[in-house]
Amino acid sequence: MFYQCPKCKRVWQYPLAKCPECFLGLERMKSEKIKVSGVSKVNIPTILHPKTPYFVLLLEDENGNKWVQKSVKEYKIGEEFKTEKSDSKDAVAVWRVKYDILEGIEKLVELIGGLKVSPETKILILPTLVSPKHSYFAENTSPEFLGTTIDYLIKRGAKIENIKVAGQSFDEIPIEACAKKSGLLDICLKNKVQVLDLSKSNFAKKDNFEISEEVFSADLLINLPILKVGKASASENLFRQLKKENYLGLKYLSSEKEIIENLLKFLLARQSESKGGPPILTLAEAQNVQKRDKFVAYLGLVFGSFNSLNLDRVFAEITMTKLPEILKNVKIEEIPILGRKVEELQYEINE
Repeated sequence: MFYQCPKCKRVWQYPLAKCPECFLGLERMKSEKIKVSGVSKVNIPTILHPKTPYFVLLLEDENGNKWVQKSVKEYKIGEEFKTEKSDSKDAVAVWRVKYDILEGIEKLVELIGGLKVSPETKILILPTLVSPKHSYFAENTSPEFLGTTIDYLIKRGAKIENIKVAGQSFDEIPIEACAKKSGLLDICLKNKVQVLDLSKSNFAKKDNFEISEEVFSADLLINLPILKVGKASASENLFRQLKKENYLGLKYLSSEKEIIENLLKFLLARQSESKGGPPILTLAEAQNVQKRDKFVAYLGLVFGSFNSLNLDRVFAEITMTKLPEILKNVKIEEIPILGRKVEELQYEINE
C-alpha cells in the first residue's frame, strides 16, 4: 500500500497523518498489477532468516512504486508477481504488516474468498480479553487491531449499531476490569459500539454445550484473538461463547482438544442448517506475540481463516514451537496457505 497527497501527488509508503507540504490527508493507492524488477539470491542465514537460500525481490506496481519482498520462489525479471487466492474454508492467509493494519485485514479477507457484509448484517466480535493488563503485554487483543477491524467492517457497509463486541471472564477478575485496562473499552466507546458481557446473556442448550444466544442471533461471528507462542490461541478464544459453568464442567470431564473439536464440529454443522449458527471468521493478530516466559517478541504478522485450528497450526509452524496437544492431529501439509509462505516467515522464537 502507498499513500499519495491529492494535491502535490507526492507518494509515501507509510501512512502519514497529513502531507507535510500541503497539510492534506493522504489517499490510499492500491497496487493492482505487480511485476518483478530485480532479483537477489541470499545464501547466508541470519537470526530472522535462518533458512537459505531465499530471494529478495524488487517489485514494482503499475504506478511505478517500488518495494522489496522476501520470497522462497525464484522469479525472473519482468515476470508478473501474483498472490494465490482460495475459496476453501480450510485455507489460512498470512500477511506481513508494516504500518497499516487495515491493509493487512483487507488482504487476508481477499485471499480467503472475500466477505459479504451489508447494512443489515449483525456482527458479533469476540476479542481475546483475559487479563487486566496494558496492550504492550500482548495478553489481550490490542486496541489498534479491534479498532481497525471495526473500521474495516464500516468501510464494507456494516452499520455501527449492528456491531457488538463481547467477552466474559472465566475467573474471579471482572470482565469490566479487563476491558478497561486493556484499552478495548475505550475503542468501543469511541466507535459507539455496543459492549456485551456474555455471562449475563441467555444461554441455549445445544447438545453438550451451552452457547450464548447472542451467537445465534448474529449473522457473522468474528473471532479476534491475539496469538501466543505455544498455544492454540485462536481456537481457545472460541470457548468464550460458552457458559462458564458449562466450559469448566466439560474441561473437568475431557481435554480442551476434545472440547474444541466437538465445538467446531457442532458449529460447522449448524452453519449448514437453515437458521443455524453464523459463519466464524478468525482474524488473528500476531504483530507482537507473547512467548511462554511472558516476554513479547515482534513478528509483524496477521492471519485469517474460517478454520481456527488450521490457523493455529500455521502459526505454530512459523514460530517453530512445540505443538500443544490440541494441534497434534492437524497436518500442516493438508492446509492451503495463502499470501506469505511459511518458509519466508519462519524462525525459532526463544521460548
